[in-house]
Amino acid sequence: MDRKLLDILCCPVSRQPLGPLEARGLESLNRAIAAGTLKRVDDTAQAEPLKEALVTRDRKIVYRVEDGIPVLLPEEGIATVQVADFPA
Repeated sequence: MDRKLLDILCCPVSRQPLGPLEARGLESLNRAIAAGTLKRVDDTAQAEPLKEALVTRDRKIVYRVEDGIPVLLPEEGIATVQVADFPA
């Protein structure tokens, strides 16, 4: 993702800066998705595995990136507390 874009993006709820989610974090989330246990903030299941995502500075919320476009809708965020092995 473009560095200039990352510099201006923030969480729509907490206003924290967002950064790219590393491979370990993606793997943890994708395991939970495969198990059918990962839900978005609006309580809908996240059915599709994540190829790319952004995470808040405190690592509590993840937003998916689809075709290079961040989906920064508050209701579509994913709380990382749902994933026991999510890296700190």
